[in-house]
Amino acid sequence: QVQLVESGGGLVQAGGSLRLSCAASGRIFGTYAVGWFRQAPGKERDLVAAISWSSRSTYYADSVKGRFTISRDNAKNTAYLQMNSLKPEDTAVYYCAARRERAYGLGRPDYDYWGQGTQVTVSS
Repeated sequence: QVQLVESGGGLVQAGGSLRLSCAASGRIFGTYAVGWFRQAPGKERDLVAAISWSSRSTYYADSVKGRFTISRDNAKNTAYLQMNSLKPEDTAVYYCAARRERAYGLGRPDYDYWGQGTQVTVSS
């Protein structure tokens, strides 16, 4: 069993930056792929970025490409989402998810463990 705890959300002005962290319990986290999802009110929970267990492969949604960077430190059992040039449309609850595979998936059903989420609000 893996437990995930997100942190780093908050209120930021448009153009600002935030770094989200996802701390995981369990040594096997280092063998799991990780994804960051977000869900705005009334919308679906969508994949924003994902990273393979080794960090060799990453994925970004078109809406965040060039602004967000996903990374991980397996020695610290932690994954990160660096968010730059934030826009009001980035406002959402952000969730960290882990998949019991080394390669990431692109959909919600692909992930086995979820954090509770952290709110990101970008003001205009």
